[in-house]
Amino acid sequence: MTQSMLENAQRAEVLVHALPYIQKYYNKIIVVKYGGNAMLNDELKAAVMNDIVLLSLIGIKVVLVHGGGPEISDTLTAMGKKSEFLDGLRVTDAETADVVQMVLAGKINKELVNRIGGIGGKAIGLCGLDGHMIKVTALNKEKYGFVGDIQDVDPQPILNVLAMGYIPVVATLGCDGEGSVYNINADTAAARIAGTLKAESLINMTDIAGLLMDKDDPTSLIPRVNVSEAPQLIHQGVISGGMIPKVDCCIEAIRRGVKKVFIIDGRLPHAILMETLTDEGIGTMFI
Repeated sequence: MTQSMLENAQRAEVLVHALPYIQKYYNKIIVVKYGGNAMLNDELKAAVMNDIVLLSLIGIKVVLVHGGGPEISDTLTAMGKKSEFLDGLRVTDAETADVVQMVLAGKINKELVNRIGGIGGKAIGLCGLDGHMIKVTALNKEKYGFVGDIQDVDPQPILNVLAMGYIPVVATLGCDGEGSVYNINADTAAARIAGTLKAESLINMTDIAGLLMDKDDPTSLIPRVNVSEAPQLIHQGVISGGMIPKVDCCIEAIRRGVKKVFIIDGRLPHAILMETLTDEGIGTMFI
């Protein structure tokens, strides 16, 4: 057998091993929360878009939910405006809310839609303002400004886009009853959207390997967590700091009907495919 034939046989073997997972997820909804370094590195960005298009082409209904914190901060800096954060949330005055809308629903959203189209996929950009899909009230206006607390998600715009065979790309903005625009934490929005859609899974892309028993030891990955174990892990300090709100979002999604939630390392090329279509997976699964 030549080297070329051997390599082709190995590729075929990979596809055979992926078959049960393709069958499992066929015609099911997967929500991918896209953020972290994978949004800033062009090579990783290309890998993520390829993963999403591939999953779509094999019959999996992918919903891509994105934030864009670094790009918002860069735009504000270019305007001479300082970014301010409180409790991990961006303090959002009226001017900042306009910038958030411009960057998220404009530049980032349309770039992702264009990238997907450029590699043979079909995508339509949405944000929570479309059809008033994500309705919010102010989380605490005096403290955070225009930061939204989600009250309701209407899944119909997303379902309509999926029914037409397109990948919905959703920017995390919302509006209140008066039509004011609010910034929404992307992890929170993805969890609520996935729960409303009763998604088969929610995949959270982060800049860490997953939930670690020892945060300083990347080999101490916890591959599986039952949501009932989370309070004890918080008490032990295994879940701490910025990981607490991420885990809270994972638990929220499970309680709203998502079957499985993953935290994966978005710094690894093709992390979505490895988590979705292989036996081992690469991150932490919440059940």
